[in-house]
Parts: sequence; structure tokens; C-alpha cells
Amino acid sequence: MGVKEKKKFKDTKLANWLKSKAPDILRVVGDVAPDAGILGIVSRLIDTDPKLGPEDREQGHSHLKELYALEVSDRDSARQREVEVSKTRNFDLMFNLTGIIGLSSFAFIIYAIVYLTIPESNKEVWIHLIGITEGIVLSIFGYFFGSAVRKNRD
Repeated sequence: MGVKEKKKFKDTKLANWLKSKAPDILRVVGDVAPDAGILGIVSRLIDTDPKLGPEDREQGHSHLKELYALEVSDRDSARQREVEVSKTRNFDLMFNLTGIIGLSSFAFIIYAIVYLTIPESNKEVWIHLIGITEGIVLSIFGYFFGSAVRKNRD
């Protein structure tokens, strides 16, 4: 089974559709990954863009549903991986180590925010590190617990 490379938002059918029908929405969205909550933002922008007619809105939402289906499929394959690993009772060192390091980094950042003073010269780098670590932790929790939308549908 080959590794499937994740498309950037700008390379999806939805982004191509937005380029032709609603370029203002695309400018607002920029080049954000679909797993960063962008689908909900794009959906609201499609609903509120006065330049789009009902047919265009329907087509845009159709592209959104397709992209969301891919996201759900990706999550389901991750859950299926967990089922298969638990059946074989194998210990995946890299998998566990990645989770431990990600969550430990998040715990350290919380500690640092509360108790440490960050030098002014490092503030910008610090803000980027917080964002990166937040993304890692959200991915870890998303992997194990899924999204609220998914759980409500089950």
C-alpha cells in the first residue's frame, strides 16, 4: 500500500472551483490545509458570498462534501490501523514515542507560558512554536478521539 500524499487546499477541486466562481473567498482562505478547520470556514464563505447564485453554492458545497469524505476516509483508515495493531498485539515504538513527545512538548509549553519569561528577541519564534505544538496536539487528539461532527453522526 503506497503512502498517499495529502493535497494542499489550493490543489483541490474545491479550490479550482473557487478560483473561477468566487476568487474573493479563495483570497481569504489562502493556502491552508483542509485539516485545519478550513472546510467550515469555506462553507460559511460560500453561503454568504453575494456573488454566488444558488447553483454555484450547491456546486461549491458538493465539492466540500467530496473533500470532507476524503478526510473521513483518512480518519477511518487510521482507526482501522489501530484495530489491526491491537489484534497482533505489537508495540509500535515510533508511534508511541511520537505521541509522548508531542504531548510532553505541549505540557512544557503550558508550563513555560505560566512560569517562564520569554526574552523579547525570541517572542516571534515562541509564538510559532506554540502554533506548531498546538497543531501536533490537535492531530494526536483528532487521531485518537476523532471530531465532534463524526461522533455525532455515529
